Amino acid sequence: MIEGFSFRRFGSDAPKKGGKVLTQTKKKPEKVVNPLFEKRPKQFGIGGALPPKRDLHRFVKWPHVVRIQRKRRILKQRLKVPPALNQFSKTLDKNLATSLFKMVLKYRPEDKAAKKERLLKRAQSEAEGKTIEVKKPIVLKYGLNHITYLIEQNKAQLVVIAHDVDPIELVVWLPALCRKMEIPYCIVKGKSRLGAIVHKKTAAVLCLTTVKNEDKLEFSKILEAIKASFNDKYDEYRKKWGGGIMGSKSQAKTKAKEKVLAKEAAQRMS
Repeated sequence: MIEGFSFRRFGSDAPKKGGKVLTQTKKKPEKVVNPLFEKRPKQFGIGGALPPKRDLHRFVKWPHVVRIQRKRRILKQRLKVPPALNQFSKTLDKNLATSLFKMVLKYRPEDKAAKKERLLKRAQSEAEGKTIEVKKPIVLKYGLNHITYLIEQNKAQLVVIAHDVDPIELVVWLPALCRKMEIPYCIVKGKSRLGAIVHKKTAAVLCLTTVKNEDKLEFSKILEAIKASFNDKYDEYRKKWGGGIMGSKSQAKTKAKEKVLAKEAAQRMS
């Protein structure tokens, strides 16, 4: 024994007080390795194996136009939208829209090729000395100024407005005018969809002035459904604000604040 130090025996056989008694662990069975198949782990370093394909959707630098579209969409959700603009988010339901577009497709105006062919036939018949009775065709009307004139003259029977006209100020007053003149109107999705019907890229508004006798019964049913969805609910939509939908993080924060306030109120009451 060295002065000031004492040797202590380590690993004594007697278990310590409160210590766990060691138990024999079961040996795991060794895996049988097939010598025919050698394990070759991939090396993803420089000059090595190609890495597996990943979803890089979040890392893509999207075009400027796409980014603006997405930011605008989120802003429209966050900001409070006045009732005059919010009414354009209430579009025609899918079943009614399909039946409406089926009806409207029957009254498509002629395209350039059809018009050229018609005029050629007319010129040939005039050259031969024949007289042709020209009947005014029943077709869809388009063009904002023209449709506004038809509404003011009370000649329009149905007005179809696109929900995504930009700038929206072009058509924001149309529902009020239609209601004043007691003309059925509806808001449908897609100015490009309306444009395709009249052989254009886009169309803000379409209008029907009359329909054929065989379609009158079906047309009257569509008008009744549209009136119930839009004209009769105008006063309700006029008072309803839109937007104000916050993101998931801010919603979670507000919920947490509300919980804390409720807890404090409960403690005061008790």
